Amino acid sequence: MATTHQHNPTPEVKELCKCLALDDNQLRDIMAKIEMEYKKGLDPVTAPTACVKMLPTYIRAIAVGEEKGEFLALDLGGTNFRVLRITLEGGCRSTMHNKIYSMPDSVQQGTGTELFDHIAACLADYMREQNLTSHSKMPLGFTFSFPCQQNGLTNAVLTNWTKGFTASGVVGENVVNMLRDAFKRRGDVDIDVVALLNDTTGTMLACSFIEQHCYVGVIVGTGCNAAYMERLENVPKLKGIVNSAEDGLPAEMCVNTEWGGFGDDGALDQFLTIYDQQLDQQSLNPGRQRFEKTISGMYMGEIVRLALEDLARRALLFSGDSTRISERGCISTKMVSDIEGFMHSTDGNPFAKVGEMLRAIGISNSSAADCANVAYVSSLIGTRAAHLCACGLAAILNRMQRPRVTIGVDGSVFRFHPTFKFNLDQKIKALLAVKCEFFMVLSEDGSGRGAAVAAAVALRMNRLVGA
Repeated sequence: MATTHQHNPTPEVKELCKCLALDDNQLRDIMAKIEMEYKKGLDPVTAPTACVKMLPTYIRAIAVGEEKGEFLALDLGGTNFRVLRITLEGGCRSTMHNKIYSMPDSVQQGTGTELFDHIAACLADYMREQNLTSHSKMPLGFTFSFPCQQNGLTNAVLTNWTKGFTASGVVGENVVNMLRDAFKRRGDVDIDVVALLNDTTGTMLACSFIEQHCYVGVIVGTGCNAAYMERLENVPKLKGIVNSAEDGLPAEMCVNTEWGGFGDDGALDQFLTIYDQQLDQQSLNPGRQRFEKTISGMYMGEIVRLALEDLARRALLFSGDSTRISERGCISTKMVSDIEGFMHSTDGNPFAKVGEMLRAIGISNSSAADCANVAYVSSLIGTRAAHLCACGLAAILNRMQRPRVTIGVDGSVFRFHPTFKFNLDQKIKALLAVKCEFFMVLSEDGSGRGAAVAAAVALRMNRLVGA
């Protein structure tokens, strides 16, 4: 990707911001550390204290693109809840219809019984609308994007709630059983829940239905995580629990890395800046998800703001006026993406556009040099995010040692940041220690379509063993 405009920061700003650029030697050190964390998370002795949890998903194969059938999917991961009807037609073709239902605070923060009764009621309503009430035992995939200890494809115990949910009586319980119990209480929902997964696993599976060799799924959006297909021989914590020679299934399993926790033990500290430390201290979960906080869209804009505030306080920006830039949240990740977009556009003066954006948030005293410095800091932090993500992905590809891999990627940062994909791709190539031809593909709707594909793959595995 050719740079249309030079950032041209002032020398003082360039010197002060050196800490935001990681060279290849530093990135290789980080990659080696995350590779060690992957091993810890997969080992039964070290897994309980590992920062990167490497959670087995019990998904034993990717799609082949020829799956057929009609499936329902549930997608629960926030304030909205989706019910979907997905038809897989083979030949990598599918059709999808979905309806969004609200998830009121009273339900999120009530009892578990109320929560799952609400989900069951929404599903029953959708089935009536779609004239599906006469269909018996429709297979359903359930995307449940909350931390779970998974002990089987339909055995997932909630470890803790996130995202504002506090429904009582669910932590420590198998959420699939709670969903099935809600169906039984109604008596009008005849559904076969065949797979539970999270959105990252769904991203990989949705992509695998249309792209060959998709063995990795990544989300770089509000959060950041990766999942990949691992050989069972490399998952010692499953020894004696899963045996492909006994169950007749493929000798591999999708592992949900939960790599956002990398660095929670201090392993990243030497590479982090004062801005990262400030952001972490101000966050809702200090000391946790340190790796995710350097990459994801939830935090990128705020890291940029903290750096700009520091420069303003040092009188290197905005004539030393830090008043407006000191307001938390005034720089969004979308603004960071837009600023980088201006720098790669042939349409007009990019610094004038940066100035307009700054005026829109109340900073009216910005000079051309200020705008150049803002663009420079935004570029550094966006590039660093892509390079750190590359460390995690290169470490996965090094582990897999497959000659060809498609990586399914979703998330707002990957979709909308203008240089993220290019920087990610180039840095993975620079860091790879094995010969691997890889391709990154945008994976559409992993939490919806991916759930249907998970259900289809589960049924294919059942047929494989005659279940």
